[in-house]
Amino acid sequence: MDIIFIRELRVEAIIGVFDWERSVRQSLSIDLDIGVDIRAAAASDDIADTPSYSEISARLLEFVGASRCQLIETLAEQIATLLRTEFGVRWLRLSVHKPGAVRAARDVGVTIERGERR
Repeated sequence: MDIIFIRELRVEAIIGVFDWERSVRQSLSIDLDIGVDIRAAAASDDIADTPSYSEISARLLEFVGASRCQLIETLAEQIATLLRTEFGVRWLRLSVHKPGAVRAARDVGVTIERGERR
């Protein structure tokens, strides 16, 4: 299995459980690994033969920017479902980071893995 990846995709979103968090946009960062077989794209040199990280990034920015989840766990699961449904992704590893959520930590977040590696 080959992996296409996106690192530190930054997006502002309404996220959190506290009242003040429901009225301000906060910075999130997304890391994504998508399991693919790139051999067809490598042979054809045609973007139609591989998932477009540009299209995936644009869709994630739109989706996350419009989301209003309380938990990053919920947001991560919704992103995974979106990727598997809209882009036919069979396997993914996704991390959603919420820097600054814990004062003494540089970063906090959640990492999930969905699907089967092949």
